[in-house]
Amino acid sequence: MAVSPIAGSSGTNPNAPAVASRAGIADNFDTFLNILTTQLKNQNPLDPMDTNQFTQQLVQFTGVEQQLKSNTYLEALMNASQSSNKTDAVSYIGKEVTASGTTATLKAGGASWAYNAAANASDAKVTIKNAAGQVVYSESGSLNAGPGNFLWDGVGSDGQTKPDGVYTITIDGKNLNGANVAVNTSTVGVVSAVDFSGAEPILTVGSSKIRLSDVTAVKIPTATPPTT
Repeated sequence: MAVSPIAGSSGTNPNAPAVASRAGIADNFDTFLNILTTQLKNQNPLDPMDTNQFTQQLVQFTGVEQQLKSNTYLEALMNASQSSNKTDAVSYIGKEVTASGTTATLKAGGASWAYNAAANASDAKVTIKNAAGQVVYSESGSLNAGPGNFLWDGVGSDGQTKPDGVYTITIDGKNLNGANVAVNTSTVGVVSAVDFSGAEPILTVGSSKIRLSDVTAVKIPTATPPTT
């Protein structure tokens, strides 16, 4: 006795619905041809069938079959694209990425951020807070316009070495006229894992989670961290 396969079992072909639909169309088309052939054999020679009717039906069958094939091709392309995106995301592991954000992980005596100043800032204040929102370090100085890096050695303003963990940075800048200068900050770190459970891959950088779409730069980690 033949046993029918269980629908929805593990390992099911993702294109199974389209394959089943094509099989149904093929069966119906064969049935249609058999009926049409029988009708043609037994038609009244004095009152023949209208060929326009079965011609239109043939065209409809063909159109549906072509649409199903197109859907199958699109599904294959989507699956290939998703696999390619996962492969690309996995290639980020072990690479140093820069992403929009204010957080960084202090580890092994160092935490690094990237920044970009819209103009020269003669008076710039850097403030670093811990996960509880408490200010642990601050300093003032000047910034040149353009990109740069800020490296914190983990020593607070009180002279005490702070524990490893996630810290946030803010940089407020003013020019010589006292007007505010926009300074954007970015998270910098090495990717250790990738999460595919959501609609978009999530990169793990230290204790931070970064969306793949937020990454603005990727490079091979350098042995020496960037200077302040």
